[in-house]
Amino acid sequence: MKTQNLSLGYGERTVVGDLSLELPTGRITMIVGPNACGKSTFLRGLARLLPPLAGAVLLDGRALAETPSREIARKLGILPQGPIAPDGITVGDLVGRGRHPHQGLFRRWNAEDDAAVTQALEATGTLELTGRAVDELSGGQRQRVWIAMALAQRTKVLLLDEPTTYLDVSHQVEVLDLLTDLNQRDGTTIVAVLHDLNLACRYADHLIVMKNGAVVVAGEPGSVVTASLVEEVFGMPCRIVPDPVSRTPMIVPIGRHHVFEENQ
Repeated sequence: MKTQNLSLGYGERTVVGDLSLELPTGRITMIVGPNACGKSTFLRGLARLLPPLAGAVLLDGRALAETPSREIARKLGILPQGPIAPDGITVGDLVGRGRHPHQGLFRRWNAEDDAAVTQALEATGTLELTGRAVDELSGGQRQRVWIAMALAQRTKVLLLDEPTTYLDVSHQVEVLDLLTDLNQRDGTTIVAVLHDLNLACRYADHLIVMKNGAVVVAGEPGSVVTASLVEEVFGMPCRIVPDPVSRTPMIVPIGRHHVFEENQ
């Protein structure tokens, strides 16, 4: 999947301008950057939820704008920010909707669909919630159910906008481990917007750092993440040390009240 001179925006306001980059196939890409830098807008453009102002998004060498919607839905799954479930829908029914792109005039619900839904529920720890109404769940439970729906779709590319929103720390790690399992087992290309820089560095094969609607740098986290980059993009003095678990870059912020200790 790649973009060619892609510009995105709302009305006459351009948010993301002239991006040309390639997302590594079969790898995990994390998109990071400060608030309002264009991360979610970029992901919406990749998902064809937002039409380009200029340029194109290509999947398998073909522009998404020229690809039928059902074909895209079989190849590309999306978990947007703040999805809304229909009133009263159960967890099982919502996750089952992830299989709709695979249905058709001569293709009805079958054992493969049942297996995909069950595996997605089990993987996200939501199987016991199958009969519950989605609107009765906690924010964290709902987020895991939405992820289950995206997994049930079984696409070759999965786009996620803040998949760890509403989740406590243990569930954040569980979700990112789950995405890694999916990538390693099925070769699924994962592209996710994430706020937590340290988790992004730990789980990403490829990191895209954005600021003001542009890509500042892209590459393997260990090669591109530096203290000067973090200060330039986020305005935050820091130190970069090896993560004691993964050996990936770990950002240690330097606050105003710790300058003395930092200088020792």
